[in-house]
Amino acid sequence: MHLVLFTPAGVFFLIFACSFAYDRRLIRNGVYLFFALLFLFVGLAGELLQVSVRAAGFLIGAPFLLLPPMMLVLAVFLIVNGVTMLRREGRSPANLLSLAAGVGIILVFALRQLALHTRWKPLELLMAPVTGVLTYVSFLFVCFLLYSFVYGRIGHRGRHAVDFVVVLGSGLVGGSRVPPLLAGRLERGRAAFDAERDKGRDPLLLTSGGQGPDEDLPEARAMADYLIAAGVPADRILVEDRSRTTQENLRFSKALMQDRKADYRALVVTNNFHVMRAAQIARREKVMAQVVGSPTARYFWPSATIREFVAVFLSHRVLNLGICALLVALALGLALAL
Repeated sequence: MHLVLFTPAGVFFLIFACSFAYDRRLIRNGVYLFFALLFLFVGLAGELLQVSVRAAGFLIGAPFLLLPPMMLVLAVFLIVNGVTMLRREGRSPANLLSLAAGVGIILVFALRQLALHTRWKPLELLMAPVTGVLTYVSFLFVCFLLYSFVYGRIGHRGRHAVDFVVVLGSGLVGGSRVPPLLAGRLERGRAAFDAERDKGRDPLLLTSGGQGPDEDLPEARAMADYLIAAGVPADRILVEDRSRTTQENLRFSKALMQDRKADYRALVVTNNFHVMRAAQIARREKVMAQVVGSPTARYFWPSATIREFVAVFLSHRVLNLGICALLVALALGLALAL
């Protein structure tokens, strides 16, 4: 085996392992993991090249050949999913995201093909920076999905005792009822609470969520009532009822936990699509916690995941928008020079 072919992969796997050990909530871990897997693929292709040139060519060429039809299939899926979202969840900007993404993919694909066939200079000048920016954003989105998948499965494996299980609110229906989305979080939180107690530990369940303008009581209070009705002892529940955002959920919950135990360890529960951003915010707020997710209805996941990615992308807006601006300038310069 030609080990030199796998050296870049080994380097990136080492960087990923060190960064993950330092803080598994770092978003950039996904970038390190992506490049590690990419160079592993390159190394395998190089190794295969020593055996069969044809097989290596197929392995390398297949992703490029399959990409266009896969993108069109993805676009159709997103459009169908977007229609389902609108029917089941109503017409709001957030619910339009998967539909807009699907239409956008088809539009860009069509314009790209038109530019290639017509060689119309204005359209080429438009598509050059658009292609560059979309390539960068797509790369980040793949890294986000990859690491969200990894973190969601190994973010917490019971290595340390958990003092608090924090369940984040997500809104009530009818002014006071816990909807299925929030019920899923509460059931996941209760399962984590019960698992800790089965190990002989004595954690507290902390419900976090303030009262919205269309709600009859704070979310945290309705969440606590749900847990009590499900059999959780009332004296093992804490209520944080002032927060309005995820950042406030974690900030105010942190204050309650620190009041009871300065060196606390916590487990934060949210929905699976929200795990990565919640982990990022927890790190920013210096909350000593990992984050786990509860299942989400399949039709809800695409739009919610796109929304979460946009929020993470904009949380690093200076870097990301700066890179996008640079890509636009380079693409325009290259297009004008050709």
